[in-house]
Amino acid sequence: MAPERPLIYPDVSHIVLLGLMGAGKSTVGEALANQVGWRFIDTDVEIEAVTGRTVRELWEQGGEEAYRPLEAQVVVDALERTDPSVLAAPGGVVNYEAASAAIERAEVVAVYLRASVATLLERVGRNPGHRPLLGDQPEGVVAQLFAQRDRAYEDLADVIVETDELRLHEMARAVFDSLAGVAIRPTRAR
Repeated sequence: MAPERPLIYPDVSHIVLLGLMGAGKSTVGEALANQVGWRFIDTDVEIEAVTGRTVRELWEQGGEEAYRPLEAQVVVDALERTDPSVLAAPGGVVNYEAASAAIERAEVVAVYLRASVATLLERVGRNPGHRPLLGDQPEGVVAQLFAQRDRAYEDLADVIVETDELRLHEMARAVFDSLAGVAIRPTRAR
């Protein structure tokens, strides 16, 4: 028996968390999935399960060009499922038309966990080895990615949650509250 959809959005099948590395998508996604009783999907975990290799191993063996399409396909596949889920989307999801189109479907609600470059750097500094994209210049990479993707995340999102001043457990609550209509800020018409 599939989990029931919570009353926050009765016609929603999936909640997708958007944002850059360090935004808290995985931690918040897992907490939110537990709150609503849905399946949690982390793209990195899904890719590792399918390929039998870690993100770092895939990146080192094939680079970004080989890894990114795997992420996009996980997003498309997850959002085609009928069982409700919370998906922690990869940071580069906005670079793939098929993945972005899947997120824009009516039964999907996208939440952008926006954090400043300084906050993102503080958060990714806690686990830099898992993030091969950062290389030797994390400040420059994060700043560049923020400049390139912030507007795209805004455009794709239904709700934006500013997270600089929030702890991870507070972020999950803020997302839940925004979806429940307490602080909802739709950014595109359905």
